[in-house]
Amino acid sequence: MKLRTISLLIFLAATTVPAFANDTIFASEFEPVWVAGYHVGYQKAMYPTAVIDYAALSHINIGAIVPNADGTLDTTFSIDTTSGPIWAKAVATAAHAANRKTILMIGGAGANNWQGAASSTHLATFVSKLIGQMDSLGGDGLDLDWEPLNTSDYTMFTNLVAALRTARPGMIITMPVGWTNSNFQTSDSFYGTIAKQLDQINIMSYDMEWPAGGWKSWFTSALHGESGTTPSSIDSSVDFYLASGVPRSKLGIGIGFYGVCWHGVTGPRQVIGSGAGITGSDNTFSYSTIVTQYNTPANAANYHYDSTSEMPWLGSATAFGPNSCNFLSYENPQSVAAKGAYANRNGLGGTIIWTIGQGYISTASAGQQNALLDAVNTAFHPTN
Repeated sequence: MKLRTISLLIFLAATTVPAFANDTIFASEFEPVWVAGYHVGYQKAMYPTAVIDYAALSHINIGAIVPNADGTLDTTFSIDTTSGPIWAKAVATAAHAANRKTILMIGGAGANNWQGAASSTHLATFVSKLIGQMDSLGGDGLDLDWEPLNTSDYTMFTNLVAALRTARPGMIITMPVGWTNSNFQTSDSFYGTIAKQLDQINIMSYDMEWPAGGWKSWFTSALHGESGTTPSSIDSSVDFYLASGVPRSKLGIGIGFYGVCWHGVTGPRQVIGSGAGITGSDNTFSYSTIVTQYNTPANAANYHYDSTSEMPWLGSATAFGPNSCNFLSYENPQSVAAKGAYANRNGLGGTIIWTIGQGYISTASAGQQNALLDAVNTAFHPTN
């Protein structure tokens, strides 16, 4: 089950609201800067529990538990009913041994039962089951990954967070949110209001391209450079959530440890013709796969770095790599460093990584197996 797809776009007209003051601080007061790495059951073979490097992480988000419509939970972790919870508990135990926090990821793209589970009929059951699983697996909190969260869901989401706070006042509660389309950007005071009850709000700022609808080819996670035909960037999305009232200290950005492969275009900012499109991304084009099969010495001439978006890319009219890419957008240590510098100078709370398993290069020499995670450590913890 794929738990991440292209993030929800926010298509609205522009207004602004002031930031809220005097926000309540929950568990995050003990972790003022976070690096939260997602690790999911269907990628367990990519990154065995025994070799997980916790040096860069403050939290590990273990995924995923999926809501059922009656408030019960699917706890297979995309493995099975027995092995899934065993795997998740082993990861949590290893994290605690490394003095790191563990958060259980709830939901994800494609999890469609939130409205039933969080309804007034099933809310009490849902909260009880969530708390029970958190305790059973050794979690310190929950990541409420309700995708997409529509305006009609705001009341149920608010009630769910309030019920969890009542049931377990000191737990960590986090929320991933979509990136925004700068052509239709507005503020939404819901995010400023709900931020008062959350420890983190993290922008899923990856897969920020769109292969249709008047867009040109674009990067997966541009830091800057949004335009009318490439209307996404981390900076413009951060502006949206700040204008909506989310405090900087509770707002994080996202880093994808995977790339996006295009055919029919050879670089960014090109018209997407009828024969062009995306042929692969999350789970298929892991950073490990990219550096071992695409960004190779034989393809060195394909490498470029865009100083506006602060993103690397590979491009060639001659298709390259096993999946015949013409344009491949991804992260590397240089772009990660740029994102860390941006977060630090803007006083943001931290970052999430989707997913740490995709950055692990098992065939690399010792000290080189987690190059991207090491870059995150340097960028977001510059005093380490």
